[in-house]
Amino acid sequence: MDTADLGLPVDVPSTALFTDRYELTMLQAALRAGTADRRSVFEVFTRRLPEGRRYGVVAGTGRVLDAVENFRFDGGVLDFLAQQRIVDEATLSWLADYRFRGDIWGYPEGEVYFPGSPIMRVEGTFAEAVLLETVILSILNHDSAVAAAASRMSTAAGGRPLIEMGARRTHELAAVAAARAAYVGGFATTSDLAAGFRYNIPTVGTSAHAFTLLHDSERDAFIAQVESHGSDTTLLVDTYDVAEAVRTAVEVAGKDLGAVRIDSGDLLLLAHRVRQQLDELGAKNTRIVVTSDLDEYAIASLAAAPVDAYGVGTQLVTGSGHPTCSMVYKLVARAGSDASDAPLLPVAKKSMGAKSSVGGRKWAARRVDEHGVAEAEVIGTGAVPEELAGHQLLVRLVRGGEIVAREPLDAARDRHMAARAGLPLSATQLSRGEPVIPTEYLSA
Repeated sequence: MDTADLGLPVDVPSTALFTDRYELTMLQAALRAGTADRRSVFEVFTRRLPEGRRYGVVAGTGRVLDAVENFRFDGGVLDFLAQQRIVDEATLSWLADYRFRGDIWGYPEGEVYFPGSPIMRVEGTFAEAVLLETVILSILNHDSAVAAAASRMSTAAGGRPLIEMGARRTHELAAVAAARAAYVGGFATTSDLAAGFRYNIPTVGTSAHAFTLLHDSERDAFIAQVESHGSDTTLLVDTYDVAEAVRTAVEVAGKDLGAVRIDSGDLLLLAHRVRQQLDELGAKNTRIVVTSDLDEYAIASLAAAPVDAYGVGTQLVTGSGHPTCSMVYKLVARAGSDASDAPLLPVAKKSMGAKSSVGGRKWAARRVDEHGVAEAEVIGTGAVPEELAGHQLLVRLVRGGEIVAREPLDAARDRHMAARAGLPLSATQLSRGEPVIPTEYLSA
């Protein structure tokens, strides 16, 4: 299955240069040394969660698969590498035929993760696997950061719908990826039409203060919007006096007015006053949407307010204070020789400090208690203990270079809801704390 099979309308261009130059530096040297074809295993993991976070959210897996499939060195790319003298002729010739033909395993998109979780495992020759480091980390670090923020916000919202509205607060292409990640994390809709076009995410839109200011009066603006879009539209009521705007909105649209949006002021106070006013005017089913630099804490503070939906922008697309997950891509095993059947040897970085790694090709499982609630992330090498065999987390994503795990985005979204529900209840607390379950290592 490819993107066309999922009904997605935009192909991904070559991703070959979404990489750091040092990948090609290593490739050229390995080709010359004769070590490029050694079987190798790389793993993506993070040594710690962002400060205070209780769990992480895997997001971007589908985009990684697109990126790997489109990692091609076409004529223009090869000409650039040659003109800039980035690699030699032998390496250019090797790159011209590059296709990833190895295997990739990973936590399925939407799953939660913890420090040390082998979120993705790339297996192939050193040469073909090392080239994917930058693009894989670029996608997973960004998307997982946004999804984690989205997950916390959706918890704080307590089931009320969330609208992703961050397109104007980040790079235009990052905005599309952020909208996708936010949807995985629990958001219901996006204002970004490119995200709706690319990923079939439901889109919504209201109006800006400019539309009200365009008209000679607020009433004229409301009449124009209602006549064009019907009474089920959402009218922005905080350009001038909120109470007067609400009264005018109901007069113009009637008691069936869809929603009003409040974008400034004391949202808690205004939401209560507007709800009371709408009820007194007979517009009991008119919804209240609030926006204005919301984050998970502001959303939680509005839990007692009569708010029906939240629009979130800046804090969402920047990971709510943690714009990256600090995931790394490390070689954890490699063949002892160039022979195809040479056994894999664990390798690890042993230097002092916080950047050491754990060698060996790993499996991961989530142990649960008698109530089915997660109690530990168990990571090991060698055989999987029988009691954990049914709780393994890694799934095959790529086999022999072929994508085998594409899925609709709703599947990842549903998976995240289920995974989060399987964590201890304290995972949903917004206060700072340690990972909600410990990571345990088992050696072969």
